[in-house]
Amino acid sequence: MTGVLFVCLGNICRSPMVESIFRVLVMREGLSDRIAADSAGTGDYQVGQPPDPRAIWVARRHGYELAERVARQVGEDDFRRFDWILAMDRHNLETLRALQPREYTGHLGLFLDFAPEVGVRDIPDPYRGSMSDFERVVDFAERGAPPLLAVIRENLAQTK
Repeated sequence: MTGVLFVCLGNICRSPMVESIFRVLVMREGLSDRIAADSAGTGDYQVGQPPDPRAIWVARRHGYELAERVARQVGEDDFRRFDWILAMDRHNLETLRALQPREYTGHLGLFLDFAPEVGVRDIPDPYRGSMSDFERVVDFAERGAPPLLAVIRENLAQTK
């Protein structure tokens, strides 16, 4: 089983939205038995909270359901459990690199690096923004998830 972890700051907006959209794509492609997805935050101040109501509403409007979940913080164990750890922005990537154990051999990077045609590398945090900012997260996720899945699928084929 290949594990993919999406990471933002609080784990109540971007990362659970991207996780949900990626999960739907994995399910549609019939790969749920080979690819598992989760999300977490680098910060601890929203641990235990459900996703932001605006994230739930916008995701649902686009046909996605955010998993019954509560925010959690990235831990050392995540570097053992996940082959792919993808940050939503460079700030969170820097935090993850500081936490990364030397022995981690998986992929640690930015989610949008898999979709360079988008023209940006960071998904802006919509938390203090408007509903249109949450809509942009869905757009970025829908554009980044297919090329990410293609790379993971190729990697799975090579390791058979």
